Amino acid sequence: MPQENVWYETLHANFGQYFTVENVLYHNKTEHQDLIIFENAEMGRIMALDGVVQTTERDEFIYHEMMAHVPLFAHGQAKKVLIIGGGDGGMLREVCRHNYLNNITMVEIDAGVVEFCRQYLPNHNAGAYDDPRFKLVIDDGVSFVNTTSDKFDVIISDCTDPEGPGESLFTSEFYEGCARCLNDGGIFVAQNGVCFLQQGEAITSHKKLTHCFADSGFYQAAIPTYYGGIMTFAWATQNPALRQISLKTLQQRFDNAAITCRYYTPAVHAGSFALPQYLLDSLSGNQ
Repeated sequence: MPQENVWYETLHANFGQYFTVENVLYHNKTEHQDLIIFENAEMGRIMALDGVVQTTERDEFIYHEMMAHVPLFAHGQAKKVLIIGGGDGGMLREVCRHNYLNNITMVEIDAGVVEFCRQYLPNHNAGAYDDPRFKLVIDDGVSFVNTTSDKFDVIISDCTDPEGPGESLFTSEFYEGCARCLNDGGIFVAQNGVCFLQQGEAITSHKKLTHCFADSGFYQAAIPTYYGGIMTFAWATQNPALRQISLKTLQQRFDNAAITCRYYTPAVHAGSFALPQYLLDSLSGNQ
């Protein structure tokens, strides 16, 4: 029987994880979803939406560093970045560490997520919301990318799983809009689930992205909170050379940026595009 001080997450039948709850900091329904922020002795403060953990203080750096730094260092000359989602502020924090950027726009559908994460997860944004280059837009991501007149060098879709408010961020309409508002040589990346348990999500995204981009694929990182194996990140661009940037060039860009990371390194960047055979088989239709 579930205990009152234990919070359970079961994304899959007969398999899940639990967190002991030391203290509930906030729990209520926003305009779009159920949001809870609570404290756990092992993972720190944890935020979940509609019963699914989105981020924890202890391991969020892996997710946010890999989603931000891989496309930015691969691009090398980005000036304008668009973040879709990311209301907890962690992605914005990592993007803002690239001092050469001129403009950072974040489109979040749920103002409540931004408001309550700023209050209860301050370490995630670490002051990034006050960066003068930053602009917050409260809007639906699909609508924004299909109507904006702005162009971006890197688009990061820091979305929830393809259910509820995040469902539209896995559609062809969204991918087409992102392709439309990317500058030449631009890069699109997106959270794409834990591929061992969610292979269908990766297969579907891959099929849709190939219709919009000349080069699409995935890179990976292991993030403890997202249980079940490696997490995949969708990668798409019109320039296939961008995911084959040499380790020497990546190291030069990383050194020039003078950013200190806890997970990302140029070597990890280069190796992250090597995928396990079971995923390669699934993507090629051999499984």
